[in-house]
Amino acid sequence: MKAIVTGHSRGLGEGVARALLARGVQVMGIARHGNQALPAMHQVALDLADAAALQAWLAGGELAAFLHGTDSALLVNNAGVVQPVGAPGTQGAARLALAVSVNVTAALVLTDAFVAASNGCADRRVAHVSSGAGRAPYGGWSTYCATKAALDMHARAVALDAIPNLAIASVAPGVIDTAMQEEIRGTPERDFPAIGRFMALKRDGALADPLVAGAQLVDYLLDARFGTTPLADLRDAR
Repeated sequence: MKAIVTGHSRGLGEGVARALLARGVQVMGIARHGNQALPAMHQVALDLADAAALQAWLAGGELAAFLHGTDSALLVNNAGVVQPVGAPGTQGAARLALAVSVNVTAALVLTDAFVAASNGCADRRVAHVSSGAGRAPYGGWSTYCATKAALDMHARAVALDAIPNLAIASVAPGVIDTAMQEEIRGTPERDFPAIGRFMALKRDGALADPLVAGAQLVDYLLDARFGTTPLADLRDAR
């Protein structure tokens, strides 16, 4: 098997990459920064917020060359940003555009390219890393909620396309102890009224370790259940 993982430089993405490597999977990681702790994988330095750079990289054929000859392929669209946090009128055009570019545009563009490049694979899978925020609204998170909901709807629609040998799901992995959680806890309550819940999760030790969560996600991605439903929550699958 060969797998592509975005946002592998830290957090859940690193956990997913480590778990795949441990299973003998050949992994390509795509992120702005490399991860020196993962020398066994092929790493691509690419800013997924830069749509033009992503298109140019895809045109160069590196993704297609990586997938060439494999019978089993996996794409994990993990990269994401939580900013901008706050109500409309305070978010700003630049931060809004970056969030949509990373959270939605890059995932959809890579999915399209992956499906084209993996044509002929007997088993190919696409996983969007979603969030409970894509399925329940939070004040101050209108952009984050909307971008995660977009991934959910994309998976549901692609599933209806019934593409041969392709399984797709948008998977919420639960609440994980990552840098994004640190960023959330540093947000003023006026911008994110639910901050108390996330502070309590940290205080009570209820945040999942990213390496453990990554391994659990990989277990699900490689399981026969994957793709039987286009929306999944790992907390229900455990």
